[in-house]
Amino acid sequence: MAGHSKWHNIRIRKGKQDAIRGKIFTKLAREITIAAKAGGGAPETNPRLRLAIDKAREQSMPADNIQRAIKRGTGELEDVNYEEIVYEGYGPGGVAVMLECTTDNKNRTVSEIRHLFSKHGGNLSESGSVSWQFKRQGVIQIPVSAMSEEAIMDLALEAGAEDVNTEEEFYTLTTAPEEFHAVRDKIAASSVEITNAELQLVPTNTVKVEGDTAGKLLKLLDLLEEHDDVQNAYANFDMPDDVLAGSAN
Repeated sequence: MAGHSKWHNIRIRKGKQDAIRGKIFTKLAREITIAAKAGGGAPETNPRLRLAIDKAREQSMPADNIQRAIKRGTGELEDVNYEEIVYEGYGPGGVAVMLECTTDNKNRTVSEIRHLFSKHGGNLSESGSVSWQFKRQGVIQIPVSAMSEEAIMDLALEAGAEDVNTEEEFYTLTTAPEEFHAVRDKIAASSVEITNAELQLVPTNTVKVEGDTAGKLLKLLDLLEEHDDVQNAYANFDMPDDVLAGSAN
């Protein structure tokens, strides 16, 4: 998952810019509301809500905004009725793309998503057409500066992680979805810095893209991520590091 993983790291670094634009607050608030609606407003008994709140705090979302989002989910405040929906498609070079969305108007959203795919060299596909190429996993990232590779391996094993990948800037630990919160809590309890922790759709295979195709793919993914209704975007690509580095600018 090298290409997708590095792209995700770039998204993390660009997070503050997104927060300035306000888009990320809107998406975080939606996730908090939906999590509260699905599992109740107490983060102690609702792991999804707890994770959503943690991510909101990481982005310095005001506490009042978080509480309002929770109350909209529990019905204490009036809210738009959002639905969760997953879209699947192919981008340039045959790269599989998965989109997790929230919307109050499915017809509008699917029309806009289909238009973005078509305009930028891809196509929206039927449900199930690409999902078999992804696996739900917990993903926890720790800076390589935090500890040695031997130490992170010991910590990961002790915490119950399934695997550890070492990249240029991060150690990436993967877990089974049901073990994610327990593993994250054990790592946090050891006072190790966690850069990012979330449940993701991790690609089980990758498609190599380069040249103009790589640039077109990144353009499409950026536009999809910027869409108001797209909460998360995942793709099974791998591409040269210099192209990915350029996308951070």
